[in-house]
Amino acid sequence: MTSTASSTDTRQGRAAEEPPPPWQQRLRRFGYAARPRSDVRDRLVPPYNRPSPRIWTAIGLRSDLADRITRWSAWGGPLLVTLIAGLMRFWNLGSPRAVIFDETYYAKDAWALVHNGYEANWAKDANDLILQRGGHVPVPTDAAYVVHPPVGKYVIGLGELIFGFNPFGWRFMTALLGTLAVLLLCRIGRRLFRSTFLGCLAGGLLAVDGLQFVMSRTSLLDGVLEFFVLAAFGCLLVDRDRARAKLAAALPVDADGRVRPDAHTAETARFGWRPWRWLAGLMLGLAIGTKWNGLYFLAAFCVMALLWDVGARRVAGARRPYVTVLKRDTGLTFLATVPVALAVYLASWTGWILSPANGSGGYFRNWAATDGKGGNWTFLPDWLRSLWHYEHEVYLFHVGLTSPHTYQSNPWSWIVVGRPVSYFYESPNPGEAGCPTDAGEKCAREVLALGTPLLWWAACFALVYVLWRWAFRRDWRAGAIACGVAAGYLPWFLYQERTIFYFYAVVFVPFLCLAVAMMIGALLGPPGADERRRIAGAAGAGVLVLLIAWNFIYFWPLYTGTAIPIDSWRARMWLDTWV
Repeated sequence: MTSTASSTDTRQGRAAEEPPPPWQQRLRRFGYAARPRSDVRDRLVPPYNRPSPRIWTAIGLRSDLADRITRWSAWGGPLLVTLIAGLMRFWNLGSPRAVIFDETYYAKDAWALVHNGYEANWAKDANDLILQRGGHVPVPTDAAYVVHPPVGKYVIGLGELIFGFNPFGWRFMTALLGTLAVLLLCRIGRRLFRSTFLGCLAGGLLAVDGLQFVMSRTSLLDGVLEFFVLAAFGCLLVDRDRARAKLAAALPVDADGRVRPDAHTAETARFGWRPWRWLAGLMLGLAIGTKWNGLYFLAAFCVMALLWDVGARRVAGARRPYVTVLKRDTGLTFLATVPVALAVYLASWTGWILSPANGSGGYFRNWAATDGKGGNWTFLPDWLRSLWHYEHEVYLFHVGLTSPHTYQSNPWSWIVVGRPVSYFYESPNPGEAGCPTDAGEKCAREVLALGTPLLWWAACFALVYVLWRWAFRRDWRAGAIACGVAAGYLPWFLYQERTIFYFYAVVFVPFLCLAVAMMIGALLGPPGADERRRIAGAAGAGVLVLLIAWNFIYFWPLYTGTAIPIDSWRARMWLDTWV
């Protein structure tokens, strides 16, 4: 009996330390290493990293004060980074005092939208009149054909209503959302990496990215899209933690106080209505209502969220996690995202829907009553049929847009900053528009949508590292970052013949910053690394971060339209394709 009991105990002990399956053994040659087993609670909801006590001892802080600083830094660090980002973005925001690049569309469309409920056709000299009269110009009523949904223009219009129809007014909201995106990324990075330092680092990198900076100071739609996409990602991340905490609380606890996996609990537990997932659906609806490429994020984030549920149930002990998620989670996930996003999108067209249908309202508003008479869908409301026709025409426009443009670029070149977009350029004479009197010749004054080159080139290596972590270390954080980049980047490869621009990439810049922060975290070394490894890693990481910050400062004149001598401008044209 003793021998049998001993044998049984041995077998049970081995069950807790089962060898990895054959595919894991094969992957070891490529660098895969299975995670060590631990308390299931810590695997479901890992604790946040705390600074080493050696840091506080070295600077002579008491333990109670160190604890207060650690707690404060969770919000204090992100808010400090956000304050710096905000000061940069709002500094001299009204300069250049001009209608730059596509502000000629969105600033005026926004002003008409908040007054008429639909966009209008403006006179050819409208830009000059707006600047000359301080925005005191009559709003046209003749409907204009526009190819982007209204949410982003309503956002821009809100700033115009508060601060006036002028450059500061139409740039205010994009600057505000660009600043808040830094705060979001700090908090997202903290939750993703379980590290306040890496979260603030990711937000700091976003603060000094030239493309995000310029887009925050320009009245275009892509910066608004970036904010809503990032907010949706953050909501899903909070939902992930809360759902896993609820699952961990439902699992049994053994005699030693350790949470253990349980197949029945893992396969039957319900997460409830999950309000953060519904909020993510709202944000994705606003993203789609800004630009249609938000649809790719809706699809990608839904799949990502379901895979997170699969991982949670697997860790909790589910024998068939995919089947369980299909039965328990897929329906509510769909309900909380797709219908919500669709409802928000339709609601964003309320101004157009309520406009007159007699030909004096929004573009195509009277289509169902004129050209759309008859057919098989007349039982639907006229506004819905007219809107559907409008959307179909917009789709045909987007897929058929091939007219050449000076600054169009192929998506292959985006990641290496091959072809930035010049939003504004003038050559003031010495003593004019900030050009030094001793310049000798004309100056250059430009606003160039150019990502901070060293940050983007570092991101190329960081993406390789992230993909390796995801494929061979099964790191869900790397998978989440890769998902954000893929949803914002890969779809444009389907339209390589279409007229597209580098600044579309701003929507996935936050995920590039997360990738670089993750790579820098690896450079710093694992928690158990010795002091030599830590010093070497900190030195390498510090040099990289300082070079990125210097690079942003070096290109500052090109981001803000500051007049500089023409030779200084030429020195900053590192690639021929930047001119």
